[in-house]
Amino acid sequence: MAGMTKKTSGALIPAIFAVLLTVVPSVLIHTGVIDAYTAQIITVAGVNALLAVSVNMITGITGQLSIGQAGFMAIGAYACIFFNLNLGFPLPLAAVLAALFTSFTGFLIGFPTLKLTGDYLAIVTLGSGEIIRVVLTNIREVTGGANGRQFPNVLSFAPGMSFFTVTATLVITVTLLQNFLRSSFGRAILAVREDEIAANCSGISVFRYKMTGFVSAAFTAGLGGALYAMVIGFVKPDIASFTKSIDYLIFVVLGGMGSMTGAILAAYVLTYLQEFLRFLQDYRLLFYPLILIIVMLRRPQGLLGMKELSFVRLWDRASNVIRKFTGRLAPRR
Repeated sequence: MAGMTKKTSGALIPAIFAVLLTVVPSVLIHTGVIDAYTAQIITVAGVNALLAVSVNMITGITGQLSIGQAGFMAIGAYACIFFNLNLGFPLPLAAVLAALFTSFTGFLIGFPTLKLTGDYLAIVTLGSGEIIRVVLTNIREVTGGANGRQFPNVLSFAPGMSFFTVTATLVITVTLLQNFLRSSFGRAILAVREDEIAANCSGISVFRYKMTGFVSAAFTAGLGGALYAMVIGFVKPDIASFTKSIDYLIFVVLGGMGSMTGAILAAYVLTYLQEFLRFLQDYRLLFYPLILIIVMLRRPQGLLGMKELSFVRLWDRASNVIRKFTGRLAPRR
């Protein structure tokens, strides 16, 4: 019975925290307690967190260095606009179809590139991202060219709904990916990350599992791109640039390679930090990298390393603190 209770609480506590983190800020935004500017920042941070999860999936989990994820984000954004405005699909279906289309594109790109490793793979993914940007710039009928394309949608004008949609999608995606990694399929991917030769000798198809991680990362990036289009309401091919991919890679490195919750935490912190430092104007570009350098020098493994943030452990620690505090306040007999 005790084991069943512990198992139940292990699933119930994270679910409660997920609901609270999704619903409570949405209500506060809707009622005006959280202003629209702050709501926009934390909503964009949620989109960045989804892209950080995507990069972490291929770089931290699968162990392959990819610096072209922004290209998949751009494909997801434009595909969502095309499916919704041009083909008339409902918005949720358009977002899912955009993510599936992006994952198919990831399969086409990954099939030849994943035969490479290390720096060679990084260079090829970088080139792929730039090719995507150039192609999107020249397909003016669909993308609007270099000027971009507007996407008038209710999420752009409803901060509460925008935050709720992005955060709920992030929570569901992370939950599915965590359960996937705990499966035998996910364990095989982790084995490939640790030692490809040993995994191959154990009968694990290294290329197959690399491809699975790459396509999963592309799907997540495409979903993030669809949400970006919904939230911002305007998309340009420049979101597929090399600098954007590096930004998402920084989130993963700072949060901890292989830690999804670490990447999410870093995405929220750095997104808010960029806005907080705006009062420095041009000097913001100096202080932001300086802060990153200091953090990496003091904690090179990242904020969480390879560990995951556990809401169950946080609950247990908080419960122990409350018990000790109430025990001290209780009258002695």
